[in-house]
Amino acid sequence: MNDQSTYLVRAVSGPVILITVGVLFAFDKFTEFHFRQTWPVLLIVIGLLKLAGGRGRSRFGYPPPPPPPGGDPPSPVSPPYGGPGERP
Repeated sequence: MNDQSTYLVRAVSGPVILITVGVLFAFDKFTEFHFRQTWPVLLIVIGLLKLAGGRGRSRFGYPPPPPPPGGDPPSPVSPPYGGPGERP
């Protein structure tokens, strides 16, 4: 699944869950099926949306930032002296 499909599934997740809850409450009101019998459908829909969404994001929820223009970023830790051949 490409990134665009992942973002589409994430975008429609909220509305799909709200529609599912509305349909379940309508079943409760207008049929013999009550919400206490049909609430597992909500868990199934959420699980299917999670499966369809895949793992589009990193562990912390955001992709890493791109490298700065012009080459590799500087090392975050500099050696205590100029280099391996130099002494302080």
